Amino acid sequence: MPGPLTGLRILEIAGIGPGPFAGMMLADHGAEVIRIERPNTQPGVTAITTDILQRSRRAVAIDLKKPEGAAVLRDLARTADGLIEGFRPGVMERLGLGPDVLLADNPKLVFGRMTGWGQTGPLARTAGHDIDYIAIAGALHAYGRAGEKPTPPINMVGDFGGGGMFLAFGMVSAILHAQRTGQGQVVDCAMVDGAAVLMSMIWSFRAAGFWRDERGVNLLDTGAHFYDTYETADGKYLAVGAIEPQFYVELRHLAGLAEDPDLDNQMDPGAWPSLKHKLAATFVTRTRDEWTAIFDGTDACVAPVLSMSEAPQHPHNAARGTFVEQGGITQPAPAPRFSATKADAPRMATGDNGADTGQILAALGYDEARITALKQAGVVA
Repeated sequence: MPGPLTGLRILEIAGIGPGPFAGMMLADHGAEVIRIERPNTQPGVTAITTDILQRSRRAVAIDLKKPEGAAVLRDLARTADGLIEGFRPGVMERLGLGPDVLLADNPKLVFGRMTGWGQTGPLARTAGHDIDYIAIAGALHAYGRAGEKPTPPINMVGDFGGGGMFLAFGMVSAILHAQRTGQGQVVDCAMVDGAAVLMSMIWSFRAAGFWRDERGVNLLDTGAHFYDTYETADGKYLAVGAIEPQFYVELRHLAGLAEDPDLDNQMDPGAWPSLKHKLAATFVTRTRDEWTAIFDGTDACVAPVLSMSEAPQHPHNAARGTFVEQGGITQPAPAPRFSATKADAPRMATGDNGADTGQILAALGYDEARITALKQAGVVA
């Protein structure tokens, strides 16, 4: 069944990380996403690629450094609702493919720009990675345990939460505007901005006076005994998140700590360190799965910490189809879910460079002789 974005065409200039993630999000929900790849002089590989971020796309290989290649992209952009790219500021302009050019060709085009630092500012043209962007956003400082150095949460916050997800949201928002008004625009999506926005609730807590600008001493950063992970007898872990009083009561009851008066002081930060020791001493007496059986189906807000290998097998994930297998690769299913426009199952990309080039160019009105000439000149592959 077509997804809710069916009918939209997005051009994705091939890159890594957040740009492809945004393209995946759009493609997962029905948009036609055409990935613009660099021509590869090596023979095509027909095996299924393992890059989940490239799923559900078609691909065309174009050498954008050649004027003829730039002209092909301009033809494609005239037919598109949006384009996303992740180069440093100024690269698309040097290729003759900046937003001024492409929006002149197609005034309704939405031109999405995915960078770490943004299109403006003193760092705009410098290199960086997720860890750098979340560092100056004030986010990385908050991740970690008391008395220890900041710990990056892989690259979830900058690249994906604050980057690719914001770009996908920005593209859909700007396309809705273009459909209403006929006016395209540039979406300047910076990971540093997105990472800062993801901290909005914590900024609210700080303004209210109950968040200290210090790691591991607050309600949600492992400072509280009722919001942390605990090792079990088999060296595995439980996640405990019993914040609300009624859930905390359930936690104490099922953990056998209902009668311990020390745990009555749930919201006393001064008591948290000693209470963490009590919970740690309790949870280490049984295995993770034994504790899971005790807490299963209750409101104690306790869950097993599962590895990537274990997560697809969890009964809840299995029942919902949270993970699927395509091309022999286990991967997350598209999300969120829509009641009326359920997305098709994802399709893994093949390793063929520009696998759909001929078909896509033919749809633009290029005849076979012209396509052959472009291939022979190394403009497309």
